[in-house]
Amino acid sequence: MSEPIQPFRIEIPPADVEYLQERLASARWPGALPEVGWERGIPLGYLRELAGYWRTRYDWRAAEARLNSYPQFTTKIDGQRIHFLHITSGRPGAKPLLITHGYPSTVAEFLRLIDQLVNPSAGQAFHVIAPSLPGYAFSTPLSSTGWTMGRTARAWAELMRRLGYPRYGLHGYFLARDGGPARPQRPGRQADR
Repeated sequence: MSEPIQPFRIEIPPADVEYLQERLASARWPGALPEVGWERGIPLGYLRELAGYWRTRYDWRAAEARLNSYPQFTTKIDGQRIHFLHITSGRPGAKPLLITHGYPSTVAEFLRLIDQLVNPSAGQAFHVIAPSLPGYAFSTPLSSTGWTMGRTARAWAELMRRLGYPRYGLHGYFLARDGGPARPQRPGRQADR
C-alpha cells in the first residue's frame, strides 16, 4: 500500500525568520587571510555582505509566496518524507517531465522555467514534477543514510508511479563520486542497488 500524497504549503513561522536574522546579526566572523581571494573558500568580505543581504534585504515572505503559487505535496517513499511541486498543464498532449535539482540547490531554481514548460508559447507542453532531494528543503529530516543516486532514482520512479505516470521525461544533473558528471541511467538499472 502506498503512502498518501498530502497537499503542502510553506508557512515558516515569523519567529523562525526572526531567529535566523538574529543569528546572522550576531555571527562571530573569523579573521580574513590576506591576499587569498577565492582560493581558500568564500572571501570573508563577500560572506559578510551575503549574510547582511539575507538578514536585512531578502524578502522571505515574497519567496514563500512565489513557491506557494505552485501546487506542492509531500509523501513518504522508502521511509523518507519527499516534498515536490506538481504543476499540470491544461494543454492537450502535455507530457510528464520530472526535473530534479543537484547539489547544492533546491526546486526554487526551476521557478523561472515552470510556466514556460507548462504553458509554452509554442511547442510541447509538460506536466512538471519537481521533487526536493532527500535531506533538502522540505524533504527533511533525513530518515536514514544511504541516499545514493540510485536510491534517489528509485524514489523518483516510485513518485511518478504514484502520480500515475508510467512514462515520463527526466531532466537532472548529478555529480559522480569523483566530482565529474554522472552518466544518466534508467531507474531500476542503477549500479549501486
